[in-house]
Amino acid sequence: MAQYADTQKRPGWILLGPAFVAAIAYVDPGNVAANVSAGAQFGFLLVWVIVAANLMAYLVQYLSAKLGLVTGRSLPEAVGARMGRPTRLGYWVQAELVAMATDLAEIVGGAIALYLLFDLPLLVGGVITGAVSLVLLMIKDRRGQTTFERVITGLLAIIAIGFLTSLFAAPPPVADAAEGLIPRFDGAESVLLAAAMLGATVMPHAVYLHSGLARDRHGQPEPGPVRARLLRITRWDVGVAMLIAGAVNLSMLLVAATNLQGVEDTDSIEGAHAAVQNALGPTVALLFAIGLLASGLASSSVGAYAGAMIMQGLLRRSVPLLTRRLITLLPALLILAVGVDPSRALVLSQVVLSFGIPFALIPLIRLTSDAALMGGDVNRRVTTALGWLVAGLITLLNVVLIYLTLTG
Repeated sequence: MAQYADTQKRPGWILLGPAFVAAIAYVDPGNVAANVSAGAQFGFLLVWVIVAANLMAYLVQYLSAKLGLVTGRSLPEAVGARMGRPTRLGYWVQAELVAMATDLAEIVGGAIALYLLFDLPLLVGGVITGAVSLVLLMIKDRRGQTTFERVITGLLAIIAIGFLTSLFAAPPPVADAAEGLIPRFDGAESVLLAAAMLGATVMPHAVYLHSGLARDRHGQPEPGPVRARLLRITRWDVGVAMLIAGAVNLSMLLVAATNLQGVEDTDSIEGAHAAVQNALGPTVALLFAIGLLASGLASSSVGAYAGAMIMQGLLRRSVPLLTRRLITLLPALLILAVGVDPSRALVLSQVVLSFGIPFALIPLIRLTSDAALMGGDVNRRVTTALGWLVAGLITLLNVVLIYLTLTG
């Protein structure tokens, strides 16, 4: 307990941080593509999806962090410990596909941002984004998690400024935005975008990662006042981080709904950027591109970090950072090289993430509801019920999406 002797004396804000790293996953380029597409195509129709997704994200991310603090294990480690080798390897395959879909969105998004800012070819921008993300990971390895958290939090601030500026430059009609809080759809494409927005918000790799982040930052305190305080601070950590991420996501959709609906060629990030420039001016468009670049750089490093944690927990082996970065970078660079529409690839990558969510949520809820594992910090019945409701709603949305896609 010596390492926790000063925990009770330290200001709570000093102990914040892990959730801000996880929150980067909620404002990655996939969010930009999904939210801007939703606003441009359907106006304020899907505002409710962002609000609901962020409420779900708060519960999910807190449960993940709690698992790490109480058990001293990341979610992949805890899941792997309860599986036989064949099942564990199969589970790793789906988690790895999710990690690759995540990397695709982040590398492509960074490449688009560099194209918008410096007119760089997308393939070159993808290579640069991957290289910078590797540098950020090296900072984590050499300077420790606290320094890494500060760097990522700084990038999160840049992302927030970059996208929220657009909202303040042209505030949306309050009545129209409020009407968007009523849950409804308008055809198969709106369901596809809702699934993409959900996959871009409640992201599987962030669920896997947060448990390890909390464990690595705070250790595994024994039951008592220290653990109780850390769990209380973690609730604040997650709450503030999700509030920032939710505000950024909502601003993307509201700006698109206010300024881009009915405008041609806004189904891509490049087109949306051009439309923002025409509607709100070059300064706002520049901040939009800078926010997108910060999003791509930060989220690609966090995504690679999560992928390494997934691999270590489920395969029980570590892979050199450079090797890991190169393996997950290749699919994104291939997409850029063959000329696939990058914005559409971003949206579809988020749909893949949405299908991976139940595989992360169901084990998380089961583990945190296990009294033998969690002791006095086991989920309350209401928390468990809400967790199963979230998992059920996401699974149902995915089933509806498959049906509409096959019959549409």
